Amino acid sequence: MTSSTPRRTVLAAALAAAAGTAAAAPATAADPAPATGPGGTASDRAADGAERGHAPAAGLVDNRFWSSYTDWRCGAATGTKAVAGLRPGLVIAAPAGLVDYTDPHTGRTSAWEYASWTSPVHTPAVPATEVIASWNASTPPGTWLQVELSGTYSDATTTPWYVMGRWASGDGDIRRTSVDDQTDGRSTVWTDTFAIDDAASGLRLRSYRLRLTLHRAPGTDLTPTVWRIGAMASDIPDRFTVPATEPGLDHELDVPRYSQNTHVGQYPEYDNGGEAWCSPTSSQMIVEYWGRHPSAEQLAWVNPAFADPQVCHAARFTYDHQYQGCGNWPFNAAYAAAYPGMNAVVTRLRSLTELESLVRVGIPAITSQSFRKEELTGAGYGTSGHLMTVIGFTADGDVIANDPASPSNEAVRRVYRRREWENIWLRTKRYDANGKVRSGTGGVCYLYWPTEPAPGRHRVLRSLGLV
Repeated sequence: MTSSTPRRTVLAAALAAAAGTAAAAPATAADPAPATGPGGTASDRAADGAERGHAPAAGLVDNRFWSSYTDWRCGAATGTKAVAGLRPGLVIAAPAGLVDYTDPHTGRTSAWEYASWTSPVHTPAVPATEVIASWNASTPPGTWLQVELSGTYSDATTTPWYVMGRWASGDGDIRRTSVDDQTDGRSTVWTDTFAIDDAASGLRLRSYRLRLTLHRAPGTDLTPTVWRIGAMASDIPDRFTVPATEPGLDHELDVPRYSQNTHVGQYPEYDNGGEAWCSPTSSQMIVEYWGRHPSAEQLAWVNPAFADPQVCHAARFTYDHQYQGCGNWPFNAAYAAAYPGMNAVVTRLRSLTELESLVRVGIPAITSQSFRKEELTGAGYGTSGHLMTVIGFTADGDVIANDPASPSNEAVRRVYRRREWENIWLRTKRYDANGKVRSGTGGVCYLYWPTEPAPGRHRVLRSLGLV
């Protein structure tokens, strides 16, 4: 489970104010959720936190990612260049200039060479209430990157350039961070999520661009390499319940099981220790499902008395120093993609059927949900925001999840009732224990897969707009 932060409280209050107390009031899109995994919504994580049938309308979610050599050459480059190969990427060619950056978390000011790349304008199939960017990159020591978003509203006015993240795979040069207090009075960035402030007004984001700025220590030939960048845009309707879907074929994946609760009290500087590590614990499960592991050298900093040191490692290297937590969605995806040959995105699924299609071809996912204790039979807890890993479905269609909020690794595998789980994951509005309207997850998830997926996996990923 995740711990509350001021950002969660503020966003929940804003959404509640926009929606009023009426259950039918339109709401902003909720947390993104990928096919088979723990994800959440901006509103859900920020909070405490026309129904669709079996074939959801395609226009509700739009994924656009740049990753090919042609993609990198189509953007506007200032000091960057595209690099061909088995995994095309973007690197610094010749710095565009020098900039000072004062790290707000260390107080240290340093000069950095920089170069940039701006994507072509993308017009989503759906004018969006919410956009979440994610990226896959390598940042050697002495380098880091910044991701920004700017867009045009449905009334033809424009947003400012919003910072969606300042990121490095390590933490020796800068502190990985989101940026608070970014708003133009019509939209706001909530940690990792761009959101329209008042979705009920009808205002939407009609198009957007992403800008990458790559930084390196002056006088070196170091460079970040970015393999993929993009965003999920969505306009999910307000709903407290979603229609039931018919179960598909039963299938279960053999995914490692890790409990966050076995790490309670360990490294409290990273979001109060294991009790809040649902996101990195889930990410580590899937990283290892795909056969990737941190090296012994990378784990040398962890106390050797601690079991499963790779979970501590994942927490440290997903930690957002502004959010003061390990639940930043793009930072988790970027952590997974830092392992060799891995792709990772933050997206949103529109139905449990889409999630089943991913599991069926061997792709687990990390999903985000929020619920009262009585809303999910067998969980034994309630939460304002929690991530778990979906690894399969029973013959009755019930959800098999590796739930990190378990007392031990052996207890992590859970089976949750299909109808209950489907509703708490896909809804965008819910009532908390005090009867107040809160946000729901709306189908957000993280999705990780190898850069060379098998044909069946490629077909399903393509159907979701991810490759």
